[in-house]
Amino acid sequence: MGMAIRDRDARFSAAREIVRTELTREIRLQCPRCSATLFSLDCTKCGLSLWEEHGIIHALPPARAEHYAQFISDYERIRAEEGRGSASEEFYAGLPFRDSSGKNSGQWRIRARTFRHLADHVLRPEIRSGERILDLGAGNCWLSFRLALAGYKPIAVDLLTNNYDGLGAAENYRSYLPVLFPRFQAELAHLPFQDEQAGAAIFNASFHYAESDVAFVREALRCVRPGGLVIISDTPWYSCDESGRKMVTERRRGFLARHGTASSSIESVEFLTDEHLQSLGDQLSIRWEVISPRYGFRWSMRPFLAKIRGRREPACFRIYVAGKAQ
Repeated sequence: MGMAIRDRDARFSAAREIVRTELTREIRLQCPRCSATLFSLDCTKCGLSLWEEHGIIHALPPARAEHYAQFISDYERIRAEEGRGSASEEFYAGLPFRDSSGKNSGQWRIRARTFRHLADHVLRPEIRSGERILDLGAGNCWLSFRLALAGYKPIAVDLLTNNYDGLGAAENYRSYLPVLFPRFQAELAHLPFQDEQAGAAIFNASFHYAESDVAFVREALRCVRPGGLVIISDTPWYSCDESGRKMVTERRRGFLARHGTASSSIESVEFLTDEHLQSLGDQLSIRWEVISPRYGFRWSMRPFLAKIRGRREPACFRIYVAGKAQ
């Protein structure tokens, strides 16, 4: 038992050293607070120190950590009560194609179909194998895992670092990969990366948490190379603001009843509409390509059934792709 523990600790120590080497050799960092170039994890301009723990680089300035503290607390509790995460490594390795917990299988079926379409029809034709891809709002890092298996070099970024639904859950993928991908706790509006290092940046079921949609997309565009892609996937879309607002009201009431909090400590985008996307594109001088994966006949019938039953419009999920000018 003692030898096994020493072997495990040695592997973890080696993994942490790989992270540090990767950061200094391949990933060019900048301070998330003052944007100064970083040559180590310490900013000589404003004094901010990034720090590493269990392979995760913490790049959230103290004031921003305080800003997000209530949101993180509420979100982690709600996700745990919803049955997110598992003690089984196989659960994580099966995502998004298999939810071995059986607790959120419907959502994972949507994620799986989105991912297949994204991989086959967006990434493969445009992004070369070996390019970096930013997984923005990575959660338990299943997308980064799948991207790594496909030959890309993902960087997982999220606010959550816990071991069941945050960046810490990536440890479940370590035995499946030669080297585990880098992970950063960071704010998506202030990424700790210098310009033009990635082929793509993907907001995977995360864009609706943006406090400032313009800031999120502008920062993603900054980090991708000329000709690179910014992608939004699996964020709820509605045909009009009214439907989206009804959804938000229903969800907050449901959260309050089930979890004792409306989970509204931070005001965020929550959903998308065509008008919203057009405005976003106009402000940033980009044009969105809208891609609609097929989720099956029953899914396609949902708007019709909701209308005849007098219910609000259900959410749709689409993929939005914007290219950075060459």
